[in-house]
Amino acid sequence: MSFTDDLEPTAEQYWDAIVDHPMVAQLGEGTLDPEPFKHWVRQDYVYLIEYGRVFALGAGKAPSLARMGRFAELLDATINTEMDLHREYAAEFGISEAELEATEPSPTTQGYTDFLVRTAAVGTFGDTVAALLPCMWGFNETARRLDAQGRPAEERYAEWIDTYAGEEFTELTEWCLDLMDAVAAESSAEDRERYRELFETSARYEYRFWDAAWRQEAWSI
Repeated sequence: MSFTDDLEPTAEQYWDAIVDHPMVAQLGEGTLDPEPFKHWVRQDYVYLIEYGRVFALGAGKAPSLARMGRFAELLDATINTEMDLHREYAAEFGISEAELEATEPSPTTQGYTDFLVRTAAVGTFGDTVAALLPCMWGFNETARRLDAQGRPAEERYAEWIDTYAGEEFTELTEWCLDLMDAVAAESSAEDRERYRELFETSARYEYRFWDAAWRQEAWSI
């Protein structure tokens, strides 16, 4: 049994909780009020900036040229392609580029991105992969489950589902799962236990990221 096969029952608990959250359930139904989702869009833009840093740090720690190249490609895709697409998507909700740039990270966004960047900075390459995996795996699993329920009439929410349930993102998720398995196979039992703990922390943050958007979380002082 591979490392991610063994991890799957644990992961399923988090994916179930995310799909059952009212923010995600209503997104899938097409009934979600735009304001919480606009909050999510703004916070996800902030997240993507730090996500790029994690790929940069991962490239520096990659143990092979092939893995270094892949992380460098993902860094380039994040900051030069995905962020442009995110700006275009935000514009569909009336969010300007200036508003995106001025977004202050919420407490949850700050905590999540600080955790990811710190893990990539002070941890091993395997630690970085384990911390990154829930973002890809969780989004893909969530979108695929929503897609299976039927496409919502709200085109902007349907677009979100199409993106993360689509072939390109599914292939990226499968790549990350395969990479996690390969890294885990090269690691000690102690390392693998640490990977599991890092994965669970990121998965918890994935849930909290949705919940924070639902509550339109902001600093109280």
